[in-house]
Amino acid sequence: MLTPMLGEMSGSIHVGLAGLGSAIGVGLVGMKASEAVGRNPGAFGKVIVLAVLGMALSEAIVFYAIFLVH
Repeated sequence: MLTPMLGEMSGSIHVGLAGLGSAIGVGLVGMKASEAVGRNPGAFGKVIVLAVLGMALSEAIVFYAIFLVH
């Protein structure tokens, strides 16, 4: 019953799901980075570099979904 409905849907549901996953990933990375800096303010430089790298890799998933499938 669900399969015919998914077959009739036009659009890019995979891009939406990738965007949702990316948003959750960026939120988790930001949350844990701010928690780490709160626990150890001296490690701010190392934490921010890793957090930005993690966010960039998480956001790249959306671009993979957009460009590799279409």
